[in-house]
Amino acid sequence: METQFRLERFSALLCREEFDLAEACLLIAQDAYPDLDIADYLARIDALAATVRGRVADDAFAKQKLVALNRHLFTELGFSGNAIDYYDPRNSYLNQVLERRTGIPITLSILYMEVGRRLGLRLQGVSFPGHFLVKLRVSGGQLVLDPFCGGEAQSEADLRARLALVLPQREADTLRLAQFLQPATPRQILARLLRNLKGIYLQLEEAQNTLEVMQRMVMVAPHAAEEVRDRGLAYYRLDCFRAALADLQDYLARRPDAPDANEIRSKAAALALVCARLN
Repeated sequence: METQFRLERFSALLCREEFDLAEACLLIAQDAYPDLDIADYLARIDALAATVRGRVADDAFAKQKLVALNRHLFTELGFSGNAIDYYDPRNSYLNQVLERRTGIPITLSILYMEVGRRLGLRLQGVSFPGHFLVKLRVSGGQLVLDPFCGGEAQSEADLRARLALVLPQREADTLRLAQFLQPATPRQILARLLRNLKGIYLQLEEAQNTLEVMQRMVMVAPHAAEEVRDRGLAYYRLDCFRAALADLQDYLARRPDAPDANEIRSKAAALALVCARLN
């Protein structure tokens, strides 16, 4: 019942026209940390912002606020990217990022944006290939920042070097950067966070954790048929045959010509026989 309540609360949050990204991330973290006190962690983020706010003038420019924000988070408190144990699931849970002061690009960016928002900074997430970033529009252009590396500003050369890590060098050198710097919506940010967790738990072969992540993912991206399929496969690994069959049938109804449709049809047919015997 408690799991269902958490999912209902998450669903209600997503229905708002604008929702608190930090609260959504903490609700996701409750799957792994059921006793997590969301109000307490939101208050911690408020306190971080209050400290920075006390150090800048009310009419401070955005760049002045950024300098104060970076100094407090990364120099004084020591928040940093966890390059040593990058795929530790704790790096993807905002409560653990606050506790351990380390994380991956997307969770450090979420924290950075949420503290910045409380300072009046209109920071936006950027789903850059291979490495989540943050940007801020300023007079004369925009700053692209990397909270994983202490909030460092990224030059065009830096960004093209990042592209070259995931694209052929010729493409990385010629493609327009602007197409990769579009702001991500809160739903897109949550989807990327959940995809990270999904990949980690699949690699670890932790079926229950994978299912919990997939429950959230289907809510965040309800039109993504592949996520419904993957939730069905997670149910299957946990012997939840009826739920698995329902998801696989839903997937086939949405994507009858998918490349893996025949494979999924075979699995669904086998599941239908199993479910018939369970009646």
